[in-house]
Amino acid sequence: MKKSRSGSRHFRRAFTLVEMLVVISIIAILAALLLPAIGVAKTRAQVTRARLEIEQLKQAITSYHSQYSRYPVSAGVMTAATTAGDDFTYGGVFQNNVKVTTSNTSGVVQTNDEVVAILMDLQTYPSNSLPTVNANHVKNPQQNKFLNAKMVDNANLGGVGPDLKYRDPWGNPYVISMDLNYDDKCYDSFYRLLKVSQQSGGSGYNGLSNPNYATTPDNFACNDGVMVWSAGPDGSIDPTLPSNVGVNKDNILSWK
Repeated sequence: MKKSRSGSRHFRRAFTLVEMLVVISIIAILAALLLPAIGVAKTRAQVTRARLEIEQLKQAITSYHSQYSRYPVSAGVMTAATTAGDDFTYGGVFQNNVKVTTSNTSGVVQTNDEVVAILMDLQTYPSNSLPTVNANHVKNPQQNKFLNAKMVDNANLGGVGPDLKYRDPWGNPYVISMDLNYDDKCYDSFYRLLKVSQQSGGSGYNGLSNPNYATTPDNFACNDGVMVWSAGPDGSIDPTLPSNVGVNKDNILSWK
């Protein structure tokens, strides 16, 4: 209680416990309403970032090919592709433990670190200082930096990690396929599968095609030299589902 200048008295009114609980409840309700919207906005921003990185990565590979008349791969990968007469996929192991392998029959997983080392003209791995396939600039003799990607010090984050794997905003490696048999078509080991890409007959989703699907079903191809994609926000893929449903639906594709 406090006396005013006029001599009258007035009281300061404090919040009651009930009023405080009401305020806290309102704040909790508003937070519950806002959090999903914030989550949606964050995911949209990550998708936008992934699309940009995929486009930059594809452009970097195309620029390298224009410069050197070859794709940014190691001699070992080029030999393997030539022997098989096929293209090559740099894949990974995804959240639901599904693997994207070097081809649809190999069973071997090889991630994109050697491509990154060549495009960024990196000679050693930051994680252990071991030489990359680009040691002494052997794969990039003009020492051009075709790719300007964000370097991060944690292999679980998006960006190029200390292992030189280029990961999407959700921490999964970008998948890269290249036309190493130079037939002007690109066969990705996941998206070449009939169960994933067939829409009707030889026509596939997102512009892929396979006119010989009756005799060679798992040969859906893109009319481009490079395919780059991300498993999207859920980080999962399924080789038994079409590309427009389930966990495959949110994948982010360079050819879409």
